Amino acid sequence: MSDATRPSSPVPLPLVIDTDPGIDDTLALYLALNSPELDVRGISVSYGNTTVENAYRNVVEILRQGGKRARLAVGARRPIARPLRTARETHGATGLGYAAVPPAGVILDFVRPLERLLAEQEDRVTLVTLGPLTSLALALRREPELVRAKVARHIAMVGNLKAKGNTTKFAEFNAWCDPEALATVLAAELPSEMVGLDVTRQVVLSAADVSRLGASEAPRARWLFEALRFYVEFHRDHEGLEGCVVNDVLPIAALLEPTVLTFQPVRIAVDLNEDDRRGRTRETKDGAAALFAREVQVDAVRSLLSKRVFRWATAAEPAGAAR
Repeated sequence: MSDATRPSSPVPLPLVIDTDPGIDDTLALYLALNSPELDVRGISVSYGNTTVENAYRNVVEILRQGGKRARLAVGARRPIARPLRTARETHGATGLGYAAVPPAGVILDFVRPLERLLAEQEDRVTLVTLGPLTSLALALRREPELVRAKVARHIAMVGNLKAKGNTTKFAEFNAWCDPEALATVLAAELPSEMVGLDVTRQVVLSAADVSRLGASEAPRARWLFEALRFYVEFHRDHEGLEGCVVNDVLPIAALLEPTVLTFQPVRIAVDLNEDDRRGRTRETKDGAAALFAREVQVDAVRSLLSKRVFRWATAAEPAGAAR
């Protein structure tokens, strides 16, 4: 592992996040932004959980609510070869559940794409992708050498091997949205690590945890509660679960505490079918090399969330803090 990717280095880890916020993306972003071990150099947004216009508005509001700043970029607006589909039923009409957000604006063409955000980095970075892989696939198609020069490590919330899919019985949502993009990224053989449903399904935020946010008088805690309240209702109605699965937190947690996840080398292929096998990720001897997360230390993830997101959200804000 290079110095650019060593979590124990006293120098914060340079990080770029490509995301489709998204309720669990919100928790992942706050975890990253509240961790001094990480230097969030930029956030790229794409379609996925919601449209790209909503996603851009959401990340601006997430930053505003949290009193944070970050350089922003706009990645993919739609899949490479498939019709646009979003997860409105899971994340709500805006992508952030019941949380109050301003109207979405128009995404202007001069907003930098992911590859420009990467080009601006003096150091090699860790790239975390939390949504469909389209932004990275397009960057690889347009400027492959730039991506290889700037990305020291890629960790993605995508796929499933043993676990049941969450979009079809075979496929995870990010892989299903744009299997061609995932195939492009796998074929590029970046130093990629896949954090899929095999581990993310084990990390459940309880309904009681969410309710405690709602009981707080801190405005940002109550705003986060309104987002998560929708997520809890979705999981209760569709899965009979008293809580919510927070998939996107895991890649960030693994950067902070490498022992959180155990990875194994695999060779992965993604199905490009039109039937319910679309987006299925599977092991095959002819697949592309990657690392796949097999085990998770759930308590360690919950501890990170508790200390760095929920405790921060419920803390009294400084007088005169920007809202």
